[in-house]
Amino acid sequence: MARSDEWRNRGGSFTWRPSREDAAEVQVFHVEMGAADAPAMMLVHGFPTSSIDFFAIAELLQDRYRICTIDFPGFGFSDKPLGWGYSLLRDAEVLEHYMAEILGLESAIVYAHDRGSSVAMIHETGVDSRVHTDHLFLTNANICLPMSNLTDIQRVMLDPARGPAALAQAKPEQLAVGMGQTTYSPPRAADDPEVEALTAIFEYGGGLPVLHETIQYLVERSQHEESWLQALAALDVPTTFIWGVYDTVSPPRVVNYVWDHYMMMKPGGNALYYVPDANHYLQNDQPEAVVETIVHALTAPPDSPPGAIAPRLGSPLLVDRSRTSLPRAADVLTHPA
Repeated sequence: MARSDEWRNRGGSFTWRPSREDAAEVQVFHVEMGAADAPAMMLVHGFPTSSIDFFAIAELLQDRYRICTIDFPGFGFSDKPLGWGYSLLRDAEVLEHYMAEILGLESAIVYAHDRGSSVAMIHETGVDSRVHTDHLFLTNANICLPMSNLTDIQRVMLDPARGPAALAQAKPEQLAVGMGQTTYSPPRAADDPEVEALTAIFEYGGGLPVLHETIQYLVERSQHEESWLQALAALDVPTTFIWGVYDTVSPPRVVNYVWDHYMMMKPGGNALYYVPDANHYLQNDQPEAVVETIVHALTAPPDSPPGAIAPRLGSPLLVDRSRTSLPRAADVLTHPA
């Protein structure tokens, strides 16, 4: 069975409409795996993909956690009406509805990737949530646009003059194969299960034209980025960054800048990890290593030193932990941490 069919067969849909705005009802696809009484882990997908990104890590995590994930409107197996008014804020609202109303959660671990990291940040700081976040994971995302490298394809999709026409002519397989060649390591061919799954979700609901509307989240992000990062730095939730180091769209300099300027002095147990041999879609490239990193971040002693978290070549690396203050240079030599 194709990966896309297997994933779709695991899920269902619920009906949702934004509460404060005039918009049509949409059907939102969702998947739950694992024991219903296990600690909940919410997986939040990015652009232009869907919850199917978590196919592999959901399998690996379901013995420990209740895995919960949705396709945001405009993505994957959810409805994709043109002109619906897609935004990060709306997605933060549907995320809250899903966790609080559909699942009835009181708390959850949140793992967010790419665009989903922006949604998760808004959910944590800009939505009156009834669901407590026990730990927030942010992974390979354009959370600091001046440090990122937008691709030519992204810029075409964004452009109101060029985007709709280009997407109307494009074929789902073209986009999927292009992504497989540039954002996964090693590059994926057209017959790779990941690429076939991308093709299927882009085909569903005639999904390519809507990408011009959903990618406008980058404009939304550019308008609010500074305030969102400041709010994240003040958030009283343990926050862990996990980054695939081969990413050129959201390269390590993105997370390094955010860590140094906003998170290094953030109160609480915050950490930064690198995953070697992983590109932008780190949970697809190195699912076992990503799961290993998640478990380490949640269970390792708070004084665990920087370095490889396992004794093998290619192990994920704990790069840094937050602290309350920086020592003087002389104190580093006389009183090493």
